[in-house]
Amino acid sequence: MGNAADTEELARRAAAGDTAALEALLREIRPEVVRRCGRFLPCREDAEEAAQDVLLQVARKITTFQGRSRFGTWLYTVVANCARQKYRELKRRAAEQPAPIDPARQVDPRTTSVIAGSRVDLLEALERLEREHPHLVAPLVYRDICQLEYAEAAERVGVPLGTLKSRLHEARKQVRPWLSGMG
Repeated sequence: MGNAADTEELARRAAAGDTAALEALLREIRPEVVRRCGRFLPCREDAEEAAQDVLLQVARKITTFQGRSRFGTWLYTVVANCARQKYRELKRRAAEQPAPIDPARQVDPRTTSVIAGSRVDLLEALERLEREHPHLVAPLVYRDICQLEYAEAAERVGVPLGTLKSRLHEARKQVRPWLSGMG
């Protein structure tokens, strides 16, 4: 994104109902949104689709941005949610496709993503973490994927810094074996 102060100002004006500011904001943040979606979905087309969803959500929900935190922080939440939703959608679509008839062409789902280009390991781990320890998902997403500073991640999650760090430590401990294929 361009100048952070300019982006924050555009976001405040857009949240107050200024449609010209909203259009300028969407143009301004688009490259950054695509890049951040790419952290979840490395396949360019998937990231582009998720980015479109993010921009649509920003346009629809900008009035809920109250300026208590930075706009960039608010935006990362939307990015993380939309990218994970896109992954679920891609996974559902892949599951609905007929399996290959030729047994020689069967692929091992543990080593091959049926969803071209998605970070199936990471996204599956997040899905499992959400089922087993839902309170650990947000700290991991904000700190390790969105790469927010600890203090900003704690603010986003709504917990003290020490709590965020302990949850993050626990989340990493839970996810590590799943990512290395041992879970």
